[in-house]
Amino acid sequence: MFNQGGLSLEQAPPISVVMKFFITASIFGLLLGLYLLASSSGLLTYSAYAYKVTITHFLALGVMASFMLGALFQMLPVIAGVVIKMPTKKSMVVHVLLMVGVFLQLFAFNTSISLLYLFSAIILGSALLHATTLMIKELLNVQDHSSSSKGMLLSLGSFTVAIVFGIYLLLTLGGYIKGDAFAQVKEAHYSFALFGWVALLVVSVSFQVVEMFYVTPKYPTIMSKYLVTTIAMLLVLKLIALFTSLPTVGIDLFLALLFIIYGVITLHRLYRRKRPTSDATVWFWRLGMGLLIVSMVITALGTISSIDEGLKMLSYLAFIGFALSIVFAMNYKIIPFLTWFHLSNQGYMEAPMMHDVIHPKKAKIHFYIHVAMLLAWTLFILFNPPMVDVLASLLVVLSFGWLLYHLIFAVRKYNYTQKHTEKMEW
Repeated sequence: MFNQGGLSLEQAPPISVVMKFFITASIFGLLLGLYLLASSSGLLTYSAYAYKVTITHFLALGVMASFMLGALFQMLPVIAGVVIKMPTKKSMVVHVLLMVGVFLQLFAFNTSISLLYLFSAIILGSALLHATTLMIKELLNVQDHSSSSKGMLLSLGSFTVAIVFGIYLLLTLGGYIKGDAFAQVKEAHYSFALFGWVALLVVSVSFQVVEMFYVTPKYPTIMSKYLVTTIAMLLVLKLIALFTSLPTVGIDLFLALLFIIYGVITLHRLYRRKRPTSDATVWFWRLGMGLLIVSMVITALGTISSIDEGLKMLSYLAFIGFALSIVFAMNYKIIPFLTWFHLSNQGYMEAPMMHDVIHPKKAKIHFYIHVAMLLAWTLFILFNPPMVDVLASLLVVLSFGWLLYHLIFAVRKYNYTQKHTEKMEW
């Protein structure tokens, strides 16, 4: 699936390692939709700060970190040849601490209770740092890095920086440290999380999965060889600039231009794919790249001139849409394959085909829901018509609920096959 040499069962972790993270991410997405719906309907009272950081961290940690850590437990062995020992036990520690930590953090944001900030910093920090250091340690032992494995290493390094800065911010908000560098750390935290963790991981994975899933021409050598390193170096330069009071405008502009170029080239590769079948996952990738370009164009404009708050919000929405589009595309590729793959390798005679796990038509329906959700939020940001935020919130609930239903269906299909079908005799 992921490499030329094929995927062996010994390399792949149990399917439960991936599924628990993906299901948890979908539940967090569903809870985010319910939170938005309650807020839009006036059922919740909150400060503007609490509302903003709650939504941001519901998405960044509850949804994106869960999806991406689950995907990495699966992809590191098959893309980078990294074997994580006892993956079930180690992933369970990360999973439980992550869930507890996210809820503690969200309660801290909405109550401002000092102890909650402390506990969330300890528990959430432990979960995420345990995951990143575990994966980084194994990646550092890789002798011959591909563009994808090198990018994963740099992405995990960026995430580690973002986590450390996040702990600093939580302890400052809780009153445990003075936080003299709060503004600089906050800016660095967001930059390393968004550009270094989320976007850089997508770039890294795409160098292999876009070519293999969709049989596209290879990315230009100069891009696959130098893009991830250049992005990481720019983030380090931005960190230095922030703490030395130097301007960061040129760095932000360069980062935005690099992501625009990457998005355009990826769209071109998808256009030239050798299997031009109707596939919702291709639609998700195209939409994701288009939204990344939109977000980065607005970001670039914001570095050279002042833009209004509405355009800034559109940039944030486009980036969120980009990240979720790629996550959804990967879910609809990974889960059906893993279900079939693990059952087949266990010797079950009637292992369901991938279409029987999640039919492609189901993915297409989710694509339409996802587009409708993004359009509704765009309409709300630009014109703020009555009740559109309620509709948009309902579509968030529907989007993640739709994915959650099909993930649970895949688990039930897997369990049913194990219980009710025969194994082949070897």
